[in-house]
Amino acid sequence: MDIKWNDLEEDGMTLRRSGDCLYLTFPTLDEQPWLLNAYSTRFGGVSQGIYAAMDLSFGRGDDPENVHQNFNLFAKAVGFDPENLVCSAQTHTTNVRLVGREDRGRGYTRERGWTDVDGLITDARNVVLATFYADCVPLYFADPVHRAIGLSHSGWRGTAAKMGAVTVKAMQDAFGTKPEDLLCAIGPCICQDCYEVSAEVAHKFPNCYSKRKDDGKYLLDLPAINQGILVDTGVPMSNISMANLCTCCNPDLLFSHRATHGKRGNNAAFLMIR
Repeated sequence: MDIKWNDLEEDGMTLRRSGDCLYLTFPTLDEQPWLLNAYSTRFGGVSQGIYAAMDLSFGRGDDPENVHQNFNLFAKAVGFDPENLVCSAQTHTTNVRLVGREDRGRGYTRERGWTDVDGLITDARNVVLATFYADCVPLYFADPVHRAIGLSHSGWRGTAAKMGAVTVKAMQDAFGTKPEDLLCAIGPCICQDCYEVSAEVAHKFPNCYSKRKDDGKYLLDLPAINQGILVDTGVPMSNISMANLCTCCNPDLLFSHRATHGKRGNNAAFLMIR
C-alpha cells in the first residue's frame, strides 16, 4: 500500500487499527471523553473488486449483505452499536436535519423517511451520525458546552452554499450553540493539487482559493475554503482541526471518485455522544 501522507498525528488525525480494520480519528475530538469520532478507510471489510474492502455505501452497486457486514465490522472495531446509526441522504444540498433517539436505524436497519439531507445534528446520547464520502469534505462539529454534535457533507456545491455556516446556524437554533465554543474538524478530502474544476466552478469562490492552469482550468482548495467559512461564522481558527489527507492521493487507503473515475465504494464519517 503506497500511502502519500505526512505524519498524521502532526497533521490532525491518528491512524488506528483494530484487527484488520484501519480507521482514523481526530486527537482534538478524542480528548473529549463524551465523544466518539471516526473516519473509515478501505481496510477491514469483506467487499470485493472496486468496492474492496470496507465499502459503506448501499447505493453504488455493492452487495447489500457485504455492506451490512462491513458496518457491523466497523462498528465493532470502533465501539458503537450499528443499530444506533442515523445515515444522511446526500444530494449536495445544505439541508441539515435534527435527529434523536427515535431516529436510530434510519438509513441502516429501516428506511430513512426523508430525502435530500447532507447534514445531521443531535444532542441525544448513543445516536451515531453517519455521512459518506469519496473526495467531498467531511465537517465535524462538537459543542462541549451544550453537549451537542453535527456532521455534514460538503462538496463544491455545498461549499459554495456554505454548508459549514448552515450547520453552525442549525446548532445555534436547536441547542443554543455559540460558534466560539465549537470544536470543528475537516476530514480527509480531495486536495487542491488534485481537484481540477472549470472556470465556471472556480469563479463561485474567492480567487485566493484557486490556481489557474495554462489550459484555462483551475485547481480549487476545498479544505481551505471550508476552514474559512467556519472562521467567518465565529469558530476560532485554533478550534478547527485539519486532516491534511487527500483522498485522491491515497486511493489505496481511501475511496476517491476522481482517482477511480467513479468506480468505487464510500468511506464514512461517524460522530456520537457517548
